[in-house]
Amino acid sequence: MSTQVLSRQVPINEFVAGLRKFPDSAFGHVDEIFDFLKRTPVSPETLGPYLTWDRQHYTRNLIDKTPLYELIAICWEVGQISSVHNHRDQNCWMAVPIGRLQVENFRVLAQDLDAGKCHLEPSNTCEMNSANPCAVDPHEPVHRVLNPREFNERAVSLHVYSRPFNTCVVYSPEHGTCGVIELHYNTEYGRPVKV
Repeated sequence: MSTQVLSRQVPINEFVAGLRKFPDSAFGHVDEIFDFLKRTPVSPETLGPYLTWDRQHYTRNLIDKTPLYELIAICWEVGQISSVHNHRDQNCWMAVPIGRLQVENFRVLAQDLDAGKCHLEPSNTCEMNSANPCAVDPHEPVHRVLNPREFNERAVSLHVYSRPFNTCVVYSPEHGTCGVIELHYNTEYGRPVKV
């Protein structure tokens, strides 16, 4: 018989305080921050000020940002899905304190950004939930996140990016195209961003 030890949920401010203690070197590889996410689940009740919802598109809500990382809460209505994208050579860790999400990973077989052409193939899929955070594989970082209709509930994911970035490459595996897009926040530190 196996016994799983569940970690105590912490308020978001305690999670942020823990992240801020990590040295620069911890963000250069996957293991330390991933272990932190596994042993430090965030209490959903403490996320209220950072949660905004939009029926048309998932929302990106900035919680904390330093030169080393940014922490974002992404709110997903049922059926919402991200584009297939990369993280500009930065590491990414994801936890899901509310609901569950699916991550589909892709292998880039060819890419010509200047021509806007690419060739991708699916590599694997995993489910994220409160007990199962995820780290993006630095060797195959292209992926998309989905809140499938069959999950039938809203979800919130917390994303830690190793260095803040404001553009990424998006891909269409179906059309073999790719291009750079600019990223934006819907809220910053709990306040709506003026457009």
